[in-house]
Amino acid sequence: MSQPVSRRVPNRQSVASTVAAATTKPTAAEENSRGRALTIRNRSGRLRCRGLTPRTYHHRLRPHARCWPSPSRFDRVPIVERRPEPRFDWFIPIDGDGEHIGTWRAERPPTFDYLRRVVETAEAEGYYSLLIPTRFANGLFGETAPLAETWTTVTALAAVTRRIRFLVAIRPGFISTGLFAQMAAALDQISGGRLDINVVPGGIQGDFERLGVTIDHDRRYEQGEEFIAALRALWAKPEPVVFEGSTVRLKGAVVSPGPVAGGPRFYVGGASPRALEFAAAGAEVYLAWIQPLDDIAKLLDRVRTAYRARGHRPVFGLRTHLVVRATERDAWAAAEELMSRVDERVVAQRQSAFAGTPMVGQQAQLRAELRERAPRLWNGISKVRVNLGTAIVGDPEQVTAELAAYWRLGIDEFILSGFPHVEECRRVASDVLPRLRAAIERERLA
Repeated sequence: MSQPVSRRVPNRQSVASTVAAATTKPTAAEENSRGRALTIRNRSGRLRCRGLTPRTYHHRLRPHARCWPSPSRFDRVPIVERRPEPRFDWFIPIDGDGEHIGTWRAERPPTFDYLRRVVETAEAEGYYSLLIPTRFANGLFGETAPLAETWTTVTALAAVTRRIRFLVAIRPGFISTGLFAQMAAALDQISGGRLDINVVPGGIQGDFERLGVTIDHDRRYEQGEEFIAALRALWAKPEPVVFEGSTVRLKGAVVSPGPVAGGPRFYVGGASPRALEFAAAGAEVYLAWIQPLDDIAKLLDRVRTAYRARGHRPVFGLRTHLVVRATERDAWAAAEELMSRVDERVVAQRQSAFAGTPMVGQQAQLRAELRERAPRLWNGISKVRVNLGTAIVGDPEQVTAELAAYWRLGIDEFILSGFPHVEECRRVASDVLPRLRAAIERERLA
């Protein structure tokens, strides 16, 4: 009979600090018994594993210990700088879509048939993956406007696609961690290993409270760290897992079958110091919202420092809207038209949601001086949209040059969107991506 896997995490210590402290060399007795169990000692307690160790911790431990499942993705990042091929993703508009945004109701409601059109278009155009957000109320039109539920929708969409991946946003704490591990493993099996997970601990003002959850900013990140660590433990082997954290507790939970191959990659964003600590503790990909180049450069340096302290390096992703037209004048005219039918009730709802928000990234999206610092960036969308509200605006050459500048900073994955999402998916694929790939290839070969 399989032994349960135990993860004992001291209640008042985050997973991140537990891992950071786990550097003491094992005793001789521990080395002699490494086939049975490995004990990692730290200042405030022990983290034990029988039979396996979460991939999160692999880079901190001794490589000869037999309790490893397989090398973590962090270990596959080369020591020397070697940029991967850039990836280009699209977006699933679960709030609705149209040629105008900020209206009380969407011109194109988020029905399954419409979202399927978006997804099939992106797959046909060769995009790598699709980001599907998570919301508890509509964040682009009126709050009571139709909203497609994330997990149900992505499961149905995965069944009607063959190649494109899905990056699914999830907020820890609203679904039992053990149950979510089963759900994600099942979706990964259904899709043939095409699932990645964007863990979102934070949210706009009042969003958690809609569903009766009250938890402070730092506590959300602690919950997120334990969520990722528990998922990795559950997916490592089809054996009972005991996980004792301050926010996540499992007593003999089992996931069988687990995900395909190595399982989903974890993406994490956020700009606060606590968010960077969280990302470095457990995410393969750090995802930033677009800001002026200087700001992004400083942010990425902070992220690199946080990851370096834990012995690995991140892959960087960038999320941005695009407004692309044949000429710069046409592009700015399209941006104005997009916002030409805004309903003031929607504006009032967004202002209420943004007031006093602790989200550093959301605050950056609302800065009035953005155009003065970055002439190609336009944050007009933030007037009516929660979370990312900034777009690159210009003709194909201008948009290409702007994206290439972010690639030079270290961005290797671009999550793009534009309104409406079907037409703009095709436009970006035909007018921007070939130019951008060619520009990047020239620089890679230089």
